Amino acid sequence: MRLIRQTGSCQRHRVPAPGCIANMRVAVVLLVVASAVAVHGQDCVITVPPNPLTAEGLATPYTMTGCDQAADTASFAEASIYDPATQTISVYHPLVINAGTQPAAPPVVPSLPANAIVGIWFGSNGDTLTLTGPGLANGNCVNGLPDSLFGQVAYCNAVAFFQAARNVQNVTPLGTGLDEQPCPSTRDFAIVDMDQSDNVDTTYLLTASGQVAQNTAANRRDLPGAKVISNGSDNGLVEYIAGVLQCALFVGNVLEDPGATSPSLALDEIQAARFQQAPVALVPDNDAMVVVNGQPNLQKRNLYRAGVFQDPNASGSPTDYCRNLANIAPTRFQDHFQRFFTTVASPDPATGNQLFNFMCARFQGAFEAAGLDCAGLLGIPSPITVSVDANGVATGCSISAVQV
Repeated sequence: MRLIRQTGSCQRHRVPAPGCIANMRVAVVLLVVASAVAVHGQDCVITVPPNPLTAEGLATPYTMTGCDQAADTASFAEASIYDPATQTISVYHPLVINAGTQPAAPPVVPSLPANAIVGIWFGSNGDTLTLTGPGLANGNCVNGLPDSLFGQVAYCNAVAFFQAARNVQNVTPLGTGLDEQPCPSTRDFAIVDMDQSDNVDTTYLLTASGQVAQNTAANRRDLPGAKVISNGSDNGLVEYIAGVLQCALFVGNVLEDPGATSPSLALDEIQAARFQQAPVALVPDNDAMVVVNGQPNLQKRNLYRAGVFQDPNASGSPTDYCRNLANIAPTRFQDHFQRFFTTVASPDPATGNQLFNFMCARFQGAFEAAGLDCAGLLGIPSPITVSVDANGVATGCSISAVQV
């Protein structure tokens, strides 16, 4: 859900600070369909370079048309790299630039381990994202069914990556936060919204001229005044909350920025698959990213789940998903989040005036008809409602915990 649009001039926090910002085998047939999706009328169209899973391909900028990296429709790429020799995962952030422009600084060519398995994920702040170009086939790239895009996400070689990395070593446990509750994950019903697992952790540097660069220490030094842009996300929110609750993230070494570490979509999903306790939030059948013409579609749902390391055989019942959302989130908000989040800066001041009210507004949006329509499915009003100011910013939150 596009509620977070973070920009700023502060240095990137690999574990964000407040105010600055499983073993499973996916048995789904991988459909390489991106090249078949019509791009007419879509928003963001990203050209995948040749050989995208190689070091040279990763360092070749993806070019984008239809959207603007200098506006609210920026798109982002993120790679996770599995080293079978050490059973570890590193992270690299390929660059997406507007077609016809040059990077503000050349991307770093990563040094990949021998026999590395690379997965690449994309997230967009635009309405839809279509992959095209010469790297689609050998990159095993997917952005939906031939006639139905996921929406704001896509991936390349994710299934092979997760099959190889399913037994990765030393996955950071979720642990316990300051609120004495399990730390949040991307599959926690207290965290998810109407379209979970749909974003990447990548940030870029945006210069005054509209050019972008990788967000590295060297580029921050050489591009003074550049601001940080990001893909507003559940992932980013989990990491923001982790900073507040002093929770540990599962991170990998950043190949373009020596000495830095970062989470990633893949690392978040692996950690959640390994440690999230039941009930586990998995993409439901009524998620807008997986429906076709507004109707559930099992093939599309499982294609999406394959890209985010989720069990295709697990239930996708919207009613069950909504029931867990109603039973878990309001109680956690009331008993724990309210105590810790009301004095924390909002990740999106246009949605909520502080973190707690932001979370409340986000929940209400997911619960009501414009989101998952849990109110209609369960026959109850949203147990969390917000009051807003003249600009529509949530400034208060009312909670009525329920069990349905």
